[in-house]
This record gives sequence, structure tokens and C-alpha cells, in this order.
Amino acid sequence: MRDHPHEGAAAPDSDAPSDGAGSGARPLGGAHTEIPEVWHGSATNRVQWILAAVGAGCLALGIELAVASSWTSGLTPLVMSVVGCVAAGLLVLFGTLAFVHVAVRVDADYLEVRCGHIGVPRRRIPLDLVVGADFAPQVTPRHWGGWGYRWRPEQGTAVVVRRGEGLVLTLGDGRTFTVTVDDAEAAVRCIRSRLSLRKGTPAGT
Repeated sequence: MRDHPHEGAAAPDSDAPSDGAGSGARPLGGAHTEIPEVWHGSATNRVQWILAAVGAGCLALGIELAVASSWTSGLTPLVMSVVGCVAAGLLVLFGTLAFVHVAVRVDADYLEVRCGHIGVPRRRIPLDLVVGADFAPQVTPRHWGGWGYRWRPEQGTAVVVRRGEGLVLTLGDGRTFTVTVDDAEAAVRCIRSRLSLRKGTPAGT
């Protein structure tokens, strides 16, 4: 999925409605398409690999300083340089590789989000706690203060790995959970179908 360059949604704020409107969410009408037993979706941002390379460079520099430098003079500054490069490299590597990719899974009971290729961090939300699902046509890092796993006290949480469409869940406490994922409209239809079955009402109402 290519990173979308256009930004069109207003940033979420404390006055935004809890149905995800702060991320540009819009309600979907009922759909007659078949709902899968388990829905899978994902999103990828290959630009993050560039930042990962920067982190790897910092880590390599720290190792090079530790191995190749003379430790006979200026020990304290050298140790600080090595530790700083290694720490910065590891931090950037984890922070980018963990959010190069996100996978979303929806079954009869849960929505599960796994970040990175090892699935960490992960969040699992029981559908019993969900009261609504909406499609957000344009979610951007600017709206949430950056990439990755984000939290805003007045709005909720989000997993943002790229610009573009996303899924917005409204939880029972009024907060929202947003995740950027391809074919988010299909995810919304699947979740609404699950919720309607639990409530005993037709999907899309």
C-alpha cells in the first residue's frame, strides 16, 4: 500500500464526537456483501525502512567506536559516545520496524491488531466493548502527533503506520480506537455485522 500524500481530515479534539469524526470517519450504509467468518487486513509503509536504516547506522557506529577506538585516553567521553549511539540505534530500530507493518484480524469475538512482523505491540479488543465502527477516509500522523501507537487523552488511541484510510471503533466508555488498514470499509461492514448479530438487529441499522 503506497503512502497517500493527501491530507483532508480535521484533527481530533476534545469536542469531537465519539464516533470517530475527528479522524474524518463517516458512517457506512448497510451492505449486502457476504461477511467472512474471519476478516484479515493489513497496511504497510515502506518509507519506515529508511528510518530503520538510520537506526542501524547509529548502532553500527556505536559498535565501531567500541571496537576500533583507543581506550587509552578520554575514556568517559568515549563510553558516553558508544552508549549513546547504541541506545539511539536500538530505539530508532525498534520504533520504526515495529510500525512498518500492521495486521488486523476480526472474528466473532475480537478485533486484534498486531504491529510489526513479529506482532509486537499487540492489542486485542473484545467486540462486547465496541458500540460502533466507522470508516475514516484520511488518517494522518499529523492528526495523532506522529507514527506508531498513539494516545490522546481527549480522544483515545490509534495505530498509525501510514496516511490513508482507516477503521475507527467507538468503545463503550466513549473513547475511540483508530487503526490504519487497507480496505477499511470491509472491516467496518464485518464489525457492524458482528455487532448487529449480538444485538439481534439487522446489519447497517
